[in-house]
This record gives sequence, C-alpha cells and structure tokens, in this order.
Amino acid sequence: MRIDGAGALVAGGASGLGAATARRLHAAGARLTIADLNAEKGAALAEELDAQFVQTDVTNAEQVGAAVETAGELRISVCCAGIGWAERTAGKRGPHSFDPFQTVINVNLIGTFNVLRLAAAAMLGNEPDAEGERGVCINTASIAAYDGQIGQIAYSASKGGIVGMTLPAARDLASMGIRVVTIAPGLFDTPLLAGLPEEARLALGEQVPHPHRLGRPEEYGDLAAHIVANPMLNGEVIRLDGALRMPPR
Repeated sequence: MRIDGAGALVAGGASGLGAATARRLHAAGARLTIADLNAEKGAALAEELDAQFVQTDVTNAEQVGAAVETAGELRISVCCAGIGWAERTAGKRGPHSFDPFQTVINVNLIGTFNVLRLAAAAMLGNEPDAEGERGVCINTASIAAYDGQIGQIAYSASKGGIVGMTLPAARDLASMGIRVVTIAPGLFDTPLLAGLPEEARLALGEQVPHPHRLGRPEEYGDLAAHIVANPMLNGEVIRLDGALRMPPR
C-alpha cells in the first residue's frame, strides 16, 4: 500500500516508538493524525509535522472514535500506546496487586483492541487500491510476550494477548482487504529506559547479540513503513530484537 497521500493514525504517537513512526510516515507523505493521552507532547509533535492531534485515552471508545474520524479516509493505523508495571505474582508482601494488573491489561491489550476494531471498521468504507487493499493495522507487542521476566506477569500477559489477536484479526479482515501485523520490539531506547543511568542503559544494550546496543525508535518506524508497503506481510508477529532472548531477570 502506498503511504504517500494515505490517511494514517498513530495511537501513542507523542513519544518513543509512536513518535518515530509518526515522523517516518510523515516523511513518506502520509496525512497524519497523532492520538495520545499526553496533550502537551502530542500537540507539539503535531505542530512540528503539520499533522492533526487528538487527545486520546485508548481505553475510551468515544475518544478513539473521534481520533479515527479526524483521520478522514483512514488507511494506516499504528498502535504504540502502552504502559508497564513490575511486580511478582506473589511474595513476602502478599499477592500481586489486582488493580495494576487490570490497568495494564486495560491499556495495553484492550486499548490496542479498541484502536484495531474502530480503525478496521472505518477502513471498510475505503475503495480498494490496485492490490485490493483497504487498509493496514499495525499493533505493538513485546518480546516479553515470549520471554517474560520475573516481575513482568502483567506486562507479559497484556503483550501476549496482542500476539494472540494478530492471526484471528487478520483472518477476520482478509476478505475485506485489511491486513493486521504486530511488531514485538526488544530493548529499545524509549522514554521507558531514559530514566536509567547511562551505564545501566549500555549494559542492557550489551545483552543484544547483534547489534550490541539498544534499538533505535527509528528502526521500529522503518519496519512499520515496510509493513505498510509490503502486501504479503499479514497475520504475522515480527520480533524486532537483534536476536535477543531475555533471561529470567
């Protein structure tokens, strides 16, 4: 699918992987809409890229619907919205807190589903292109879906759910010319890791077999753009991790 001239929505697009994807799609000529809970960062990036911004909680159907509507003829949807939480299933302090687990599932899994379902529904009204495509939906999981570490039960469960949605969603939408692909990033240099000391960040990067560094958000954006352009990529989860397999801790 051509990116140039296509309507694109990036949920969680104000920072990190989402911001890099927004910049990449904008550079390729997409008509960009950024959706994010952070109004300050989202509005600033939208102004920089001459894009539209809609303050959006991905768990809120009305707000996601408004973002989808703002995008106009939507053909590209990328969901990067997500949060983390670290806590063991049970320990000396008792069982894992219930509310944080539920919140992580709500934002990461249900929020991603909310964006996916509403974006796909909007794409149904598009005229198919020369390849018979009406749209592409890209979701963000994590290698934690496969290699969840100690204390990652909430995060891993939420990302594993996104992995599990990918193939059935692609099959649901295939006859209508809408593709669904998930990217599962490894250790990336995002705001989540920005608060760590430089020594700690370098040590994390050294765990990656090749290249020996943290992933760059631009590399996620490049892959997202390639997924849009390559019609044979569908129903797949792509690990973007430099061959990293996470240890237990």
